[in-house]
Amino acid sequence: MHTVYLGLGSNLGNKEQHIREAVRKIQALVGAVVRQSTLYVTEPWGFQSSNLFVNAVVCCETEHTPREVLQLTQQIEREMGRRKKSVNRQYKDRIIDIDILLYDDLTVDEPDLKIPHPLMHEREFVMKPLEEIRK
Repeated sequence: MHTVYLGLGSNLGNKEQHIREAVRKIQALVGAVVRQSTLYVTEPWGFQSSNLFVNAVVCCETEHTPREVLQLTQQIEREMGRRKKSVNRQYKDRIIDIDILLYDDLTVDEPDLKIPHPLMHEREFVMKPLEEIRK
C-alpha cells in the first residue's frame, strides 16, 4: 500500500461541493481517503481572476502506481467537467484541479508527471493544508 497526498482546488460554481465530490470520487477510484484538511479559501495564484479558490489536501492509501493515480485524477477532473489542463503555467478558472503532491518518498521526473509537485513549496494554499494533515 502506498501513501499519496493530493491537492484539490476549485474556483467555479459551488466550490465546496466540487471539492466534496472530488473527494468521493478519489475514495472510489484512487483509494481510501485517510485524512482530509479543512477547506481553505484563497486568492488565485499565477493568474488574475475575480473568483476565489477553495483548496484542500487529502491523504490516500492506494495500490495504484503514480502513473495510474495521475490517469485516475485526470479522469475525475474530466468527469467533473474540466476540459483543459494548464499548460506552461497558463492558469485559468476551473471547476476542479487535482494535483499529486507526494507519493511515498518517491521522486518522479517525467514530462507530464513530477513528484514531489515542483511548485508546492511556493503555494501556501498547498503547504498549509498539507502541513495540517501530514504525519
